[in-house]
Amino acid sequence: MDSGGPNPEDVPIHNDGEMCFVDAGNFEGNATSASRKPLSVPGTSTKRKQKHSGLKKEYKTIANMIKEVTHHEAIFASLFNDFVESEVFVIDGDSLLLFCASDESLQKGQSLHFFFLVERFLLKLTDKGARYVVVFFQDMEETYSQCPVLKSWRTQLKIHLPKNTNTTVYTFPNFFSAEWKFFLKDQSPYFLMVSGKGMTSEQTCFLNMLMLDSLANKIDVVLTAGQESDHLRVYGYYIRSSLQTRILITEIKRIFKTTLDKLIMLQKHNSPKPLFELLKMMNCKEQVQICITLLPTHQKDARAITCVVACSMALRIYSQFKPIQDINMSLTLKEASDLCKMQCFCVALMIILPLSQRARIRKLNVKWDSDASSFINMYTLCEEFTLTQMQDDSEDKTIDWTYVSDIRDDLLLKNIVFYFEKESTESKLEFGNEINELYKCLWETVLQLVPLSEHLQSDELQNIWESFLSQDLSIPVETKDIFAVGLIPIRSDIIEDYAGDMIKELPALSSDDPLIPSLMSTETYDELLHWHVNRPLSDDYDRTKCEEKPKDKFALRRYQKLQTLNHLYGQSLGVKTPKKIVLQSDQPEEKSSAHKTVVKKKEPQKKKKDQIIEANLKKSKAEEEKKEQDQWKYMSSKLEKEINGDFFFGLKNLENFISSVQTPHVKYQAQLRALAAGFEKWTEECKMKSTDQRNINIVVEIMKIIHALLNTYQGTLQKEDQHRIATYLSKLGFDNLACSLRPTKLSNHKEEEKEKRYAVGVGSARFQLQYMGPHMLRDERSDPDPRVQHFIPDTWQRELLDAVDNNESAVIVAPTSSGKTYASYYCMQKVLTQSNEAVIVYVAPTKALVNQVAATVMSQFNKDLPNGVALCGVFTRDYRNDALNSQVLVTVPQCFEILLLSPRRQEWVKRIKYVIFDEIHCLGGEIGGETWEHILSVIRCPFLALSATISNPEHLTEWLQSVQKYWQRNDEREGSLISKSLQKGAKKKSAWTERRSYNVRIVQYDKRYNDLEKYICSVQGSDINFEHYHPCAFLTIEHIKSYGIPKDLTFSPRESIQMYDCMVNAWPKMPNLKALDPEENVHLKDKIIITKNDATEYEKALKKEFADWVQKGQDKEVSKVLESLRTEEPSEVNCARYFPLLVEKLDKMNKLPALFFAFRLNLVEHLANTLNGHLSRKWRMRQTEEEMKNFQKLQAKAEKMGKSLQAAHPETSRSRTSSKNEELVVKQANYDHLMKKIEEFSEIPTDCTYANVQAVDEETFLQICERTNYSRNKKNKNLINLSRKGIGYHHASIDAKGRRHVEMLFRMGYVRVVTCTSSLALGINMPCKSVVFLHDSPFLDALNYRQMAGRAGRRGEDLVGNVYFFNIPMPKVKKLLKSDVPQLRGQFPLSVTLILRLMLLVAKANDKQDAKAKVLSLLMHPLMSFKQPQEAQVLKLYCIFSLQFLLYEGLLNQDCDPIAFTGLVTHLHYHEPSNFVFVRFLEKGLFHQLCKPSSKASTKFPDSVMETLVLILAHLFGRRYLPPNLLPGEGEYSQSKVFLDKLPDDFASVIEEYNRKVATLFGQCILAGSKLADTEKEQQLPLSKIKFSGKECMDSGLVNHLMSCYEGRSGITPFACLSGNADIDLMSMRNLSSLMMQTAHIPEKHIPFLHCGDTDISGGKRYLNAYALDFYKHGCLEAIENDNGFNFGEAYYALRDFYLTIAAISVSLTELCESDPVAMAFEQLKSMYDEKLKIV
Repeated sequence: MDSGGPNPEDVPIHNDGEMCFVDAGNFEGNATSASRKPLSVPGTSTKRKQKHSGLKKEYKTIANMIKEVTHHEAIFASLFNDFVESEVFVIDGDSLLLFCASDESLQKGQSLHFFFLVERFLLKLTDKGARYVVVFFQDMEETYSQCPVLKSWRTQLKIHLPKNTNTTVYTFPNFFSAEWKFFLKDQSPYFLMVSGKGMTSEQTCFLNMLMLDSLANKIDVVLTAGQESDHLRVYGYYIRSSLQTRILITEIKRIFKTTLDKLIMLQKHNSPKPLFELLKMMNCKEQVQICITLLPTHQKDARAITCVVACSMALRIYSQFKPIQDINMSLTLKEASDLCKMQCFCVALMIILPLSQRARIRKLNVKWDSDASSFINMYTLCEEFTLTQMQDDSEDKTIDWTYVSDIRDDLLLKNIVFYFEKESTESKLEFGNEINELYKCLWETVLQLVPLSEHLQSDELQNIWESFLSQDLSIPVETKDIFAVGLIPIRSDIIEDYAGDMIKELPALSSDDPLIPSLMSTETYDELLHWHVNRPLSDDYDRTKCEEKPKDKFALRRYQKLQTLNHLYGQSLGVKTPKKIVLQSDQPEEKSSAHKTVVKKKEPQKKKKDQIIEANLKKSKAEEEKKEQDQWKYMSSKLEKEINGDFFFGLKNLENFISSVQTPHVKYQAQLRALAAGFEKWTEECKMKSTDQRNINIVVEIMKIIHALLNTYQGTLQKEDQHRIATYLSKLGFDNLACSLRPTKLSNHKEEEKEKRYAVGVGSARFQLQYMGPHMLRDERSDPDPRVQHFIPDTWQRELLDAVDNNESAVIVAPTSSGKTYASYYCMQKVLTQSNEAVIVYVAPTKALVNQVAATVMSQFNKDLPNGVALCGVFTRDYRNDALNSQVLVTVPQCFEILLLSPRRQEWVKRIKYVIFDEIHCLGGEIGGETWEHILSVIRCPFLALSATISNPEHLTEWLQSVQKYWQRNDEREGSLISKSLQKGAKKKSAWTERRSYNVRIVQYDKRYNDLEKYICSVQGSDINFEHYHPCAFLTIEHIKSYGIPKDLTFSPRESIQMYDCMVNAWPKMPNLKALDPEENVHLKDKIIITKNDATEYEKALKKEFADWVQKGQDKEVSKVLESLRTEEPSEVNCARYFPLLVEKLDKMNKLPALFFAFRLNLVEHLANTLNGHLSRKWRMRQTEEEMKNFQKLQAKAEKMGKSLQAAHPETSRSRTSSKNEELVVKQANYDHLMKKIEEFSEIPTDCTYANVQAVDEETFLQICERTNYSRNKKNKNLINLSRKGIGYHHASIDAKGRRHVEMLFRMGYVRVVTCTSSLALGINMPCKSVVFLHDSPFLDALNYRQMAGRAGRRGEDLVGNVYFFNIPMPKVKKLLKSDVPQLRGQFPLSVTLILRLMLLVAKANDKQDAKAKVLSLLMHPLMSFKQPQEAQVLKLYCIFSLQFLLYEGLLNQDCDPIAFTGLVTHLHYHEPSNFVFVRFLEKGLFHQLCKPSSKASTKFPDSVMETLVLILAHLFGRRYLPPNLLPGEGEYSQSKVFLDKLPDDFASVIEEYNRKVATLFGQCILAGSKLADTEKEQQLPLSKIKFSGKECMDSGLVNHLMSCYEGRSGITPFACLSGNADIDLMSMRNLSSLMMQTAHIPEKHIPFLHCGDTDISGGKRYLNAYALDFYKHGCLEAIENDNGFNFGEAYYALRDFYLTIAAISVSLTELCESDPVAMAFEQLKSMYDEKLKIV
């Protein structure tokens, strides 16, 4: 049997972290032997090598292009920010197969484990709300010809996904096929998820071409490799199909087709053709049907059928055919039949045994003999062929496909063979009745399909003497259990209260353990003083840069200018005059209104003084009325002339006059005159022009006046005027409206005919909806609220004010610009009037919003405060000003958390009376969301939480209410304790006895004041066309059927009419036609004034009817409606080229001011500069050459005169003669005259600027520019120049002065064009008329879209908000409009450093009870575990082991008191786990060994030391991974090295030691967590939920022998145990996501393990980006952007964050030991890095 040959199994798939390109049997190898002849492995022939070498050039070209595109376009981002339920993305099935098959935890041949990995990967996406389809390409199948197991898994996957998981699977010939192109066009997938690497070079080439072809077809790509996930999101490398990328790909796309053809031909040439031909001859389908007939009814399992048919086919090949070329058939028929028997026995075990029993399989270090391996490969091909034939016969419903994922278990088969080869001679073990019966059934069915000799027909397995396994390696491997680490006993009331029940169940160290005394030797950490020299220590608050008060007169002058500018900034935000705050005197508490007794009192008689005052007021009012009457008499004729000359201009002036007067009668007369003038203009229009040429806006103005008259003077309108209005309405064709004002109708038929000439031609309701939507009256309250002076609040706003008055908390969800922030300032006013000590905190998500709110507060309020107390303070990471001595603190959540958790700030915290959270939806953000949770859990006062974009506010409110109930119980308990202590004579009173409400209100308002209308922009020759885009145009029948019409989809009134017309055209005989007719609809019929609410009700009726069509199956009609609403997709163009044309068109249409959103900083600046250049060229073209020459002469002359005057100024007036003085005066006059000429010549023509010079006077403009110019940022000067022409740009890289400059001038109306990034998305007050989206990006998601689009439409100024999409792909537009805002769900709230900070708070706070209550609140109320008890248990477990880790690291003692380097660790809490490793380096003395000065006398360190220091810090604090397909040595870079070098050996060894400790501790944590798992759910596949549980087989001695590993298999998923994995594999801390339990696991990213030399799940090396070290070496920001792959602007902030970390370390080390060499080295490094940053 042993014929010899190489063993491809000896060639690993994973080699040093890289995927090897292997052939034939590499996935199912066979053993080597020196005595055997080499096997003829297909693919090793010279002919193949020659053909392969012919493709090397193409492979290299394609690979280089992939690397180029990935390096410059790939961004690591969240993948599903704006995912829509009905929208799909595409997963390449082969990429999914190869990615999961390459998992290091997977052993070859373990089908069920493989499918577990596949489903776990898909479930990770599904749980995040993703919807996807899987596609396969037939041509890719050829690349598996040398890997039978992968080919079989591929077929199983194509069967399993659609049949068991409801996943849609498509198969296409290749990516050039017409079917694939049609699919892309029809489905418009969100992106294609694909692998950048295969197991062979052919597979890699195919996948790379698929990626490039997708990008060329405007489909974005996401790489399967390098993905990460957390509780809420999946992150991955996202490659956008930009115009530049498509142009780049076009250059090589021509070679794709020929390369693919050659590749497929090569694979077909290498496939075992004779075997495939033979299999086709065997009529497999017939054998399948026979097998189904022969097997018992309950055994129609796909596993049984596949096994029987594949065995029969393999045996027929051996018994009936000659040896096949290139196939090793050295086994005898007896040997082949024995292997088939054991395969049948293996399948019988797989069918009968539950997963819990199979997971205990012994791990064997064995390999197949080469001959056996060849047979198994052939059997696998038969297996795959059988599955394919069974799949094709999909009509046969007798086959049970449920367990098609469990076709093969190679480890089980090897165990069976090993037993019969090596162990059965020693003891004969019973099979068990059920197993034996099924085995015999399978084997007998095989025999009926393939007749064999009698001596081969025996089902006996005990007498197998052949050897199928290699002789030298056939040994069972004992599974090692993890060394159990006992818990160090801790003494903490908080931990006992929080997790005491769980701690009791975990093993603990005894009190005499030698480890325990070593933990007691270190002194506790003093947060205030250095433990050696008692020098004061700083915290994060102290280290923040503080704005110093002015000391000299120049600084004072600058300070005064700044305050003036702040006041101006506040005015731009709408604050005119500050409100004087007066303290309220303490008053006794009023009784509630329910107990008040109303006593009527007689009105007192007015005093004579009051009577005189009243008489004077009446007289004054009468005089004012007479004055306005006279004014109207004078103005009426003038206004009438203006109206006759220019109707709309004159009417506008008349409206201004009406708004300026107060006398009702004058207003009434003016409106009547305007109405008459309007109708005169319309009659004139009708006489002069045909129907289609008339200006319908004249009628709109007429109807506006009629609405105003009827709405304002409804009860006092004179009868003759009422009849006049009725006459006008009748002449306009609105007889139904006229009848309501004048019941009798005109009887003169001639008059009626004459009137028809003036009719508008449509019904009154249709006219109002079509043309008057923006002017419709809103249902607003008219009763004033005494709490609000400047406007009349709506009902929901009053509810907010009530909440504040009642000291309640509230969650407010209302659209952008709806007025929800007013409650914030009312709340501030309430707190400010209470006392001078009370504090209110305003939490904003960004520094820009912090600055805006602070300026508003300082401008809005004025209060006389004691010395040392400020009205408003600011605290951000960059700077602080009056933070702790102000009454209103405006801050970001991270800084507020620092104050709340700082022991030394608790007295200040107790002064907080209210907290306002702006943009509370950031609680679900990618970065820092958990900080919002911490704050909401810890604060002990009422709060307001504001947002425009929360989709599940009820859930959020319910969670917040649970937190408030905790505080209510706590306060009641504290109150009772205080009462008892007071009874005993105690004087101390709690700070928390103040009465307040614990109720949390929810206030929702979903109506925008202005409608938003969307437009698609397209380039038409030299013009830009704007096509209106109906909100329903993006809907599909499938979406409406599954999810209905989106709740936030709204129509403007004219869009309602458009929808109705489309519905009528699609189904003229629809049943509800009359009810929906605007003229007959119950909400609109015969109404002179159709309000916005009426239009909304009509809109709801339309949407309900349309949704009913879908549900009733009227698909044909629905399709017609949707098709008629859609617009054609415009072609993508160069955005910068057409940007000036776009702005010019918007300006002509009066659609400015506008915000233009793009998502690349360089593009934002480039567009603004391009527009400026366009205006400059336009201006220069108007100037003749002679004018330019004259101008240059004037400039030269002025320069010369200026120098002359400057030279004369140093002389004093006494030293000059009178003649010289006269001469100087003349020169000065000439110079001023000359400068005036230059200024006149330089004045920009109105059509060459977008600035509104009337909005801001020159003095104010210069005042704003002065502060902006006072900055080191070079971009600010450019901003000043641009703003002169009404242009600006706004992004994160501009400093605060530059951003403020643009914001102020835009709000004031001077700048009307601003290009910007998402820096203007969150809360910044920048209302405008239009919003334009210019650039697609992954960051343009549902949340950002709503925030940005919400800026359009200024209340009180714009009737409609306009949203334009320019250069945005239509599929993306549809997704943005269709997508819902993601629901707020809790993130994993804990980290090891946070636990340390909490223990520090408890240990060092003065008020221990208060600190304990806060810490318990934070630990007990994570949003993640709200109503999720199992998640709460996992968090408890994580907290326990985090404490153990801190104990072992020497940062806590057994009393949970912080010790040693706690301060340094907590200062670096942003960088866990690097902060712990850094402390390890310090403790080991590695930095002291490194940081040695150049000489003993010197304090300077050489460059080599500095470079090594930066290298180490880059590994710790600058960890950014490069895309997975970028490898060292394969690219050329201008200046950067790009790939970060390895750590020095001594530092690397310390990390390894640290990681071993982490692995031991958190390995125990994971094991303990496994006890919380749901055993039943752990035995089912993640996505399909197919169960593999059941009753264990107890009557089989053989099963007990083979499944004997009871220990070391409890902490990982049982599916992973099938590949021989055990608990000990957790210790590597690699690939934990593949090993951990499904229902209870610790997120891998929260385990403080620092991956050094990291690899992905396939063992592939991951490389860190060397940007921090590269910048230190060359100091070139441009090189970081180009070489290191950073976006413009992103590089600076990444480097700045790295510098801030160095600075934080430097301060900490200096405080610990100022003269220490390490401290001096970090100080030197800080200075050097700072200098390099300042240069750029």
